[in-house]
Amino acid sequence: MGEEKTLNTDKQLRRELTLIDLVSLALGGIIGSAWLFSALSAASIAGPSAVLSWVIGGILIIFIGLAYAELGTAVPRSGGIVRYPHYSHGSYAGYMLAVLYLISAVTTPSIEAEAVVEYLASISPLNFLTTSVNGVNVLTVYGILLAICLMVVFFLVNYFGIKALGKTNTGITIWKLVVPTVTFILLFFAFNSKNFTSYGFLPTGNSNGLIDVFYAIPASGIVYAYLGFRQPVEYAGEAKNPQRDIGRAIVISLAIAIIIYTLLQIAFIGALDWTSAGISTPGNWTALTSSSWASGPFYNELENSGKALGLALLVYWGYALLVDAVISPSGTGLVYIGTTTRTFYGIAADRYFPEFFLRLNKYKIPIFSLIATLVVGILFLLPFPSWYLFVNFSSLATVFTYVMGGIGLQTLRRTAPDLRRPVKLAGSKVIAPIATVSAMLVAYWSGFTTIFYVLTSLFILVPIFWIYYAVKELNMNRALGVTLGLLQLLSNILLAYFAYVNILNSSYNLIGSFIMYFLGFLGMSIIPSLIGYLAVNETGRKYIKSGLWLIGLILATYVMSFIGNFGLLSSPIVPFPYDTILVVIIGLVFHYLAVYSGFRTEEIENIVREQAQQD
Repeated sequence: MGEEKTLNTDKQLRRELTLIDLVSLALGGIIGSAWLFSALSAASIAGPSAVLSWVIGGILIIFIGLAYAELGTAVPRSGGIVRYPHYSHGSYAGYMLAVLYLISAVTTPSIEAEAVVEYLASISPLNFLTTSVNGVNVLTVYGILLAICLMVVFFLVNYFGIKALGKTNTGITIWKLVVPTVTFILLFFAFNSKNFTSYGFLPTGNSNGLIDVFYAIPASGIVYAYLGFRQPVEYAGEAKNPQRDIGRAIVISLAIAIIIYTLLQIAFIGALDWTSAGISTPGNWTALTSSSWASGPFYNELENSGKALGLALLVYWGYALLVDAVISPSGTGLVYIGTTTRTFYGIAADRYFPEFFLRLNKYKIPIFSLIATLVVGILFLLPFPSWYLFVNFSSLATVFTYVMGGIGLQTLRRTAPDLRRPVKLAGSKVIAPIATVSAMLVAYWSGFTTIFYVLTSLFILVPIFWIYYAVKELNMNRALGVTLGLLQLLSNILLAYFAYVNILNSSYNLIGSFIMYFLGFLGMSIIPSLIGYLAVNETGRKYIKSGLWLIGLILATYVMSFIGNFGLLSSPIVPFPYDTILVVIIGLVFHYLAVYSGFRTEEIENIVREQAQQD
C-alpha cells in the first residue's frame, strides 16, 4: 500500500524539464560558491599541483556519474539517489545512506548562503558581516541573519513549482558560465609562469606531494564543486524525457565543469601576487587561507592585476564579479533547496520518514519537505559559520553515499535484468567497481577528523531506524525499538565525546585511545544490528542481512583513516602510497560483497510491472 501511494504521488509530479533545463540544473549546482573560493583553497593545500587535483577529481566523479546515468534512466524517480539503495538492498543500507545523503544535501544551501555573505564582506563597508577567528573568516550575527534571508528567498522560488525553478535557473546558469569564463581569460593577461616553476610544482618538491594533491580533492571544495552532477538524477521524475536526457545532462555538465575549473585554477595561480595578498614569503601556499585575499580571491586578484597592468577592464570586471558572488552561490543554493526537498521526499517515499513529507502543494512541490529543508538548513548555519570550515564535511557526507552508484548499477544488472534500461552503460563490469573505488578514495582522502564528524552525525540519525521504521514497517516491538534506538544514540554521544577529548584534541597515547574508541564504536554499530535482526519480521531480517556490508565498509574506512597517511599519527602505520592501494583493495572487496548481498526488492518488482503495463 505504501509503495502504491508513493507511485501515485510520483505520477503527480509535473514533467516540465528539458535537456537544457537538466544541464542547467547540473551546472547550476556545479558552478556556485566553489568557483569563487576553491581555487585559493586548493592552491593553499597543493600549490601549483592543485591543477592535477581538479583533473583527477573530475575523472573520479565522471565514473560515478556514468553509473548514475544508467540508474537515473532505468528508475527515473525524484529524490532518486536516496531511493536507489532501498531498491537494490532494502531498508537497512537504504536508510543509512539516505540520511547520510540528507546530511550533505541539507548543508549545501547553507554553504552557498555563507559564500554570498563572505564575498560581500570583502567590500569594506560590509566587512562587519564577517570576523576572523583563528585565522578563518566566520560570519558575525549580522552575517548569519543575511544568510538566513537568502535561504528564505531560495525557499520562495522553489515554492512556486518546478517550471519556475527550471526557467529561473536556466537564465542564472547562462550568467554563471559567462562570468568564470571571462574571468580566467582576463587573468591570463597577468599570468606569471614563475608561480608554477620557482616554488616547486608539488608542495614538498617530491612524490610525497601527491598526498596534498589527493587531500585537496575533498578538503578544498573540488569534489564539492563537481557533486552538482547529481541534479538531473534528483529531478528525474520531473523531466520530460528522462530516458534520453539524464545521461546526456550528466556527461555534458561534467565535461564543461572540468574545463572551466581547471582553467580557473591555472589562471588564479598564474596571476597570484604574493605582496598584494599580504604574504611576506613567496611560495608559502598555506598562508593563502589567512591572507587578505581569502574573503574574495578572484575579486582581489582582478583588482590588483588591473591596477598593476593599467588595465581598467580587469578592475571593472572585478566589480562584475561581486555581482556574480551574489548570483552564482544563490543560483546553486536555489537548486539545492530543491534537491534537499526531493531528498526528504525520497526518504519519505521509502517510508523512513512520515508520509506528510510526500504531500504536494498546488504547484506540485513537496511542501513539508521544502519547509523542513529551510528550517534544518538554517540550523546548520550556527555550528559552521564559514565556507572554509564547512565544505569538507558536506563533501564527505555526499561522496560516501556515492559508493552506491557502481554497487547499485551492478546489483540491479544481476537482480533485475528485465528492468528497462534506456541507457545501458557499456563496460559496466569495469566501470561499476571503478565508480565504487572512486567514491571510497575521495572519502578516505578527507582524513580522519572529517570522517569522525560525519560518522558521528550519521549515528545520531540511525536510531530513528529502530525507533520509527523498524517498529512501523518491520514489526519490531515498540518498547524494544525505542530502547534500542535511545541506547545507540546515547552510546554514540558518549563515544564522540571520548574521541573529541582523547583523540582529536590530544597527542597522548593516540593509538591506545583509538583502540578503546573503536571497540566502543564497533559495539555501538554491530550490537543493535544483531538484536534488531532477531527482533524483526522475515522481511526485516532480509533487509538487515543485505545491509551488513555497509557496516563493514564504514568500520574498515574508519580504521584506514586512522592508521593511514591521512590520519593523525605523525608516523602512519600504513604510509602513502600503500594506504591508498589498500583502500582500493578494500573498496573492491566491499563492492562485490555488496553486489552479491543485493536482492530483488518489492519496489523493483513494482517498477518492472509498471514498465510492462506501459508497453
